[in-house]
Amino acid sequence: MRNFDLSPLYRSAIGFDRLFNLIESGQSQGGGYPPYNVELVDENHYRIAIAVAGFAESELDITAHDNMLLVKGAHKDAAAERTYLYQGIAERNFERKFQLAEHIQIKSANLANGLLYIDLERVVPESSKPRRIDIR
Repeated sequence: MRNFDLSPLYRSAIGFDRLFNLIESGQSQGGGYPPYNVELVDENHYRIAIAVAGFAESELDITAHDNMLLVKGAHKDAAAERTYLYQGIAERNFERKFQLAEHIQIKSANLANGLLYIDLERVVPESSKPRRIDIR
């Protein structure tokens, strides 16, 4: 098993502290299927890439509710029609959850070359941003 030092990402990854802890402890949800990456694009933008080879867009469902991002993949019942002599490709359904911090919004999702990309953005309202107070 590969070990990754994620400590440099703690300083700039807003909202993924719990996710990084799960990765480090090896207790990621769903038994590691499907594999995924969490990328820091810039200070306020993130991208989640999930390997969903074999799934069509119509078989994927992305839902966001109460700072929780839920990605589900469910194959249509086409596998019942096939008779395999050997089956080495996993065609199982999955459900992957991501806990998001406050002010993280899902901007877009697209499927390309077997990878589902979900783009996230941190949008902090003006009332929550630090402001400089002038001394008079």
